[in-house]
Amino acid sequence: MTLYAVDDVVDAVAATRAFLLPFDRSRWLRLALVVFFVGGGAGLQLSSGAPDAGASVGGSSTLPSLGGAELALVGAAAVVVVGLVLAFLFVSSTMEFVFVASLRRESVALRRDWRANWWRGARLLGFRLALGTVALAAAAVFVGLAVAPALAGVPVGSAVVLLVAVPALVVLAVGAGLAGGFTTAFVVPVMIVDDCGPLAAWRRFWPTLTAGWRQYAAYAVGAFVLRFAAGLLATAATTLAAVGLAVPFGLVALAGVALLGVAEALGWVVVGTAVVLFVLSLVVVSLLVAVPVQTFRRYYDLLVLGDTDQSLDVMVARRRALREA
Repeated sequence: MTLYAVDDVVDAVAATRAFLLPFDRSRWLRLALVVFFVGGGAGLQLSSGAPDAGASVGGSSTLPSLGGAELALVGAAAVVVVGLVLAFLFVSSTMEFVFVASLRRESVALRRDWRANWWRGARLLGFRLALGTVALAAAAVFVGLAVAPALAGVPVGSAVVLLVAVPALVVLAVGAGLAGGFTTAFVVPVMIVDDCGPLAAWRRFWPTLTAGWRQYAAYAVGAFVLRFAAGLLATAATTLAAVGLAVPFGLVALAGVALLGVAEALGWVVVGTAVVLFVLSLVVVSLLVAVPVQTFRRYYDLLVLGDTDQSLDVMVARRRALREA
């Protein structure tokens, strides 16, 4: 049996080369903007913690009380933060469609593709939030069942439940990760082909997935290996770029340090400017390095999808050119 997850690697490399070369500065910069969102908005980790309260010498510590004005300020700040996060996730979801549309057409038109796909991005965001909520709720249930016996004073029962809860949490994490990854890799292009929402796209994709489960199992393994290898290469390239950028900006910063003894304010301005420009340059370089990596990964996804179901192929012309070459 032909494994498309193996055969499509070479075609994905060829498609990436054809799309990105010869070098076009405008195309690469626009793709770098897209990659900023689709590469950086794939996951979001939120954590919270409370500091330990301990007794001070000769007295006890108490938490300061918050008045109405302070609570209103905290609430407003929380609303702003949540709004910014949702806005970023919305742009990230919409850029998934912009990216696929760019690869499909082999040209990048950000404004046109944004106008054509923002509503799909909103629906994808809703689906992702729902999927994340269900996964977190299920994880909370497993954790609650695991700690409940210990809280009730039955440590043996807690240990027994843990033996079941820990594997269940692992399966839940893997399942949620696959669902999210397959949504990005395959359901997004199905939404474009069938002009539908994420649930309808999943229903459309499901028979393809179940009929070719061996292909998609091989894809899951192959994609993990390829992304790990591509990540290592991108990290190495970014590190080399960081070393190269550190030399000129480091010299400027050293000049600023030398000025501190003569004109302190000017010296700090020079040092601060050098640091800021170094960070911005490194961000731009890292995004440009990520452009071919992300392009290859997405072409690989689209090739596997089209090979397993020709009716869902979004890159018919490029596939024909690759196979006829």
